[in-house]
Amino acid sequence: MAIDTEKLMVGISGAAGRKCKSWLLWRAITAAWFHLEKRRSRRDLGELTDDQLEDIGVTRSEARTEIGKSWYWT
Repeated sequence: MAIDTEKLMVGISGAAGRKCKSWLLWRAITAAWFHLEKRRSRRDLGELTDDQLEDIGVTRSEARTEIGKSWYWT
């Protein structure tokens, strides 16, 4: 499952974010969610078969590189 970063960015800068009493808290929660989603997506990427990776145009080496990135890497 891919991360819908466009939808996430709308959530960060949209009306919901402006209505939040504490912008810093809102930003921290959104950032944490974003990093957890990336971590989950990378874990899912590691579980794909070679055929599935080929279907999405990613080599096993590219997948390993992405999976090996640290949690804060965007």
